[in-house]
Amino acid sequence: MFAIVDIETCGGKFEYQKGRIIEIAIVVHDGLSVVKSFSSLINPECYIAPNFTRISGITNEMVADAPKFHEVAKDVLEFTEGCVFVAHNVNFDYSFVRDEFASLGYKYQRDTICTVRLSRKFIPGKDSYSLGKLCDSLGIEVKNRHRALGDAEATAKLFDILLEVKSTHPVYKNQGAEALMVRRIDKIKQYILNKIPETAGVYYFLNNKQEILYIGKSTNMYNRAINHFNPAENKGKKLLNELYNVDFVETGSELIALLHENKEIKTHKPHFNTRQKADVFTHAIDYYLNNDLIITFKIVPHDEAQQPLLSFTSLGAAREKMEYLLDEHSLCLRYCSLTSEDAICFNHQIKKCNGICAGEEAIDDYNFRAKKIVLQFTYERKDFMILGRGRTADENSFVLILNSRYAGYGYLSKEQMYADLDAIIESCEESVYHPDADHIIKSWMSRNKFEVKVF
Repeated sequence: MFAIVDIETCGGKFEYQKGRIIEIAIVVHDGLSVVKSFSSLINPECYIAPNFTRISGITNEMVADAPKFHEVAKDVLEFTEGCVFVAHNVNFDYSFVRDEFASLGYKYQRDTICTVRLSRKFIPGKDSYSLGKLCDSLGIEVKNRHRALGDAEATAKLFDILLEVKSTHPVYKNQGAEALMVRRIDKIKQYILNKIPETAGVYYFLNNKQEILYIGKSTNMYNRAINHFNPAENKGKKLLNELYNVDFVETGSELIALLHENKEIKTHKPHFNTRQKADVFTHAIDYYLNNDLIITFKIVPHDEAQQPLLSFTSLGAAREKMEYLLDEHSLCLRYCSLTSEDAICFNHQIKKCNGICAGEEAIDDYNFRAKKIVLQFTYERKDFMILGRGRTADENSFVLILNSRYAGYGYLSKEQMYADLDAIIESCEESVYHPDADHIIKSWMSRNKFEVKVF
């Protein structure tokens, strides 16, 4: 059984005090013909703006004495019970009906069929698949266009034609009407969600040649994968068009997932990963104490850095970060090496520098702010490891820092956690070093509680 539904609304999307259903019609079809129908104006309990009245002809006066949705909800349930919910652009009609029920505290669920999508599949090549133009091209008379019952009855006639085409179609004739609405991506979605676990890790979206399209990470890969199937951006939709399979690596630890994702993106450079691809670091923000014992920052070529705070893949990115730190902490252009070493900096003239360059601020006061930056981007300890959750209950993960630099990660059993440094190093999984890994670790440490073991 099929419940062919059409609604008129006073909004483009459901909003309780703004966008509601103002008319509904349901035409029940048994696969051969219409067997019963229901229609009603509905008082939306909100104002119908003139532009929506122009579309449907329904005024505020017309719905003033009409039943409210909760008063027709029982009829809507009964007329759609055991039926597939059919509409022309079904997402619009179904979402409004579902949300009206949700506002009443009821979860409304029906399988759906869209006559727009069926028409594109069975009757290709039309200039337009809007209900009015499609009906004109097929010789279907539409009575009371843009009124719920008139459009529902026209959709029912269109549905008759689509079922007739289906009955002789060489590919679709043996498929149920509901099966026709399962898109390729719906099948892929179900396959991927059945495959991917609800654990922390890194996942790989693959095309039909098993090439990596996208690499992502999450503390719950299953939930993150679901989000990919509701993309708002065109890039996300293009990814779904090419998606065929998924692979994944469980990490147990969120931090290891972050580090592994970063390494894998730089290694494989997937087309749909726009960030983190660059693996050549050209510049760094270095720091040192000058002759006057003032903490000084400087952008230098990466291989010349003595105490690099941050690494960058371009001079522009390094300059942008330096300017952000300068503004955020009221630093001096002179001691960020952005003006000459003997100049009173321009920022002091516009009162953005407190005057260290003009002898108007104490060195200790300036260094106090500058040291906050140093502490933000350096490790408190030289050699240590961060302990975390493992992939199973009987193991722990670790991220190893040696000589104030990321050295890799690995997994140890509970008994191995007290091993010496040499044993820990041997347990480390091989990892190509990328300088931004240290930034990932420090950023993660600033947001999370964790246990460390110091060597």
